[in-house]
Amino acid sequence: MKMKRSALVYTGLAAFAIAAVGFVAIRNPATAGAGLETAQFAQMREGDMLKLNFHATPKPVPDTPFITGEGGEGRLSDYQGKVILLNFWATWCAPCRKEMPMLSQLQSDLGGDSFAVVTLATGRNMVPAMQRFLDDIGVSNLPLHRDPKQLVAREMAVFALPTTILIDMQGYEIARLQGEADWSSENARAIIKAVIGKSAAR
Repeated sequence: MKMKRSALVYTGLAAFAIAAVGFVAIRNPATAGAGLETAQFAQMREGDMLKLNFHATPKPVPDTPFITGEGGEGRLSDYQGKVILLNFWATWCAPCRKEMPMLSQLQSDLGGDSFAVVTLATGRNMVPAMQRFLDDIGVSNLPLHRDPKQLVAREMAVFALPTTILIDMQGYEIARLQGEADWSSENARAIIKAVIGKSAAR
């Protein structure tokens, strides 16, 4: 009889634990309501932004280090508290050359305490060549961060350039776009502003 009572107690505790874990997952501010929010953003897309694919569930972002433009160590967590548009590029990437001025314009329009465009050159990109690349296209407001061993790119399953990833204020990937896009468009700005507003409200 004692063994039966013990078994019932353990079964009850296990059920309670499972329910508690489920409750915590539902209440997690980084994932709660994510499907509804991303569906709303997806409905806003027009033109190039139709290529921006929103995830039904936010994806954790790795904290793998990269080399900053100043030569130090940076991590994506350094930007937590901001919505960031993370762009993977390279000096040899022709579509990147076309897209970068539009990312620069987006940074000029919306960059600040709540948002930043973060550019990360992945693979073998020498700093002088990166600087020439930006000088040639008249871009001066984007960082010269580097991912020389492609560690961040691999962790984030980036297999083609350019790839641009939208990350919310809690540090979760909510959408990505492969290929170039007009990030300076009115539609792109409207989507980013909506993401900033929703992300700040969590």
